[in-house]
Amino acid sequence: MSKTGKQSHPAPGDESKSVPLPQGWRCYKSPEGCRYYVNTGSKETTWERPSATYGTPLNAISLLSSSSSFPSSSPSDVSQKPLSLVSHSLEFVSLYFCIQINCVTFPLPSVTPDQPEQQLLKPNEWSYCDYFWTDKKDPQGTPSVGGFEVLLQKQLKGKQMQKEMAEFVRERIKIEDEYSKNLSKLSQSPLAAQEEGTLGEAWAQLKRSCHDEAEVHLKFSNKLQCEVEKPLLTFRDNFKKELKKYDHHIIDLRKQLASRYAGVEKARKALADRQKDLEVKTQQLDIKHMNKHEEDIKKARRKSTQAGDELMHNVDLYNRAQSKWFEEMVTTSLELERLEVERVEMIRQDLRQYTTLRHETDMFNQSTVEPVDQLLQSVDPAKDRELWVQEHKTGELRPVDMDI
Repeated sequence: MSKTGKQSHPAPGDESKSVPLPQGWRCYKSPEGCRYYVNTGSKETTWERPSATYGTPLNAISLLSSSSSFPSSSPSDVSQKPLSLVSHSLEFVSLYFCIQINCVTFPLPSVTPDQPEQQLLKPNEWSYCDYFWTDKKDPQGTPSVGGFEVLLQKQLKGKQMQKEMAEFVRERIKIEDEYSKNLSKLSQSPLAAQEEGTLGEAWAQLKRSCHDEAEVHLKFSNKLQCEVEKPLLTFRDNFKKELKKYDHHIIDLRKQLASRYAGVEKARKALADRQKDLEVKTQQLDIKHMNKHEEDIKKARRKSTQAGDELMHNVDLYNRAQSKWFEEMVTTSLELERLEVERVEMIRQDLRQYTTLRHETDMFNQSTVEPVDQLLQSVDPAKDRELWVQEHKTGELRPVDMDI
């Protein structure tokens, strides 16, 4: 911004549009659509496009304003702003290109090709740490749930699903226990105990196979409890503790951030009040009481500067709190990813163990009926009749006719 207050606008086709900015300079647009340039090293700003021929533009001035709105689009208006605040630059300049949502500061969309876009922290991975910074909006477009809360709800849902899986396995265990008891009881039944011969042997073996099958299902039940249900519940308890710890930690950091933001707003209002007081005293300058008014102006200027320093201090505290929250959000999001992967992998292994035990149970059950199959193949009614007759015969002589 020059002393003359004239804004330079290169004519269409001007070479300066195609010439890259000198190192350290960035181009932005004000809300009114005016281009201006910021030196990220010296914190200087200017309405004139810098060139490599002269380096830092002359008469650069900070864009700091006491109000929350951007300075007038006219450079001459900006040049009339109090110069006591020129030292407070970078943090406040950034406020004009940012937006606060629920006490969190986000950059506005890029307004020029010279302004680099944010890069994903973990490109091509769809990582939680890249996609849950803002709040989720309800159907009316009002922010309703924080991004971290969305992540946390997903993990809590996973925890609930794990609990329900354990309940399912518990029901299966009960069924297996009951089935085992009923089979064992049935194997001791006296029904058809008097069957004889090869068929009687096969029948007795079938009853013994029921007892053996009952033992197989009892073992299956015990293994389900030890190798599937218990690991599910144990991991769920640990998972719950981890989620609770992360939830409380992020909530505390967000509260600290909100508190720091309130401090910034309070300091910003105080600065605006001090600058307004300074402007009023400057306008009331009276030649007859010049010394008195000059002293009042100096005092007002000191208070305005102190208010600016206080605002800078509060902004610094806010930025530190937000940086801490940002770092913990990234770390915690990655931890939630890790926990989720562990949960899914653990459940996958438990369910594979379930299917393995189920296959083993089927194999054992098959082995219990194999002897029954063999004996059934050996059943021979003729042989049974022979053996029974030999044991129970009463005589081989047949009756004959009576003689006269």
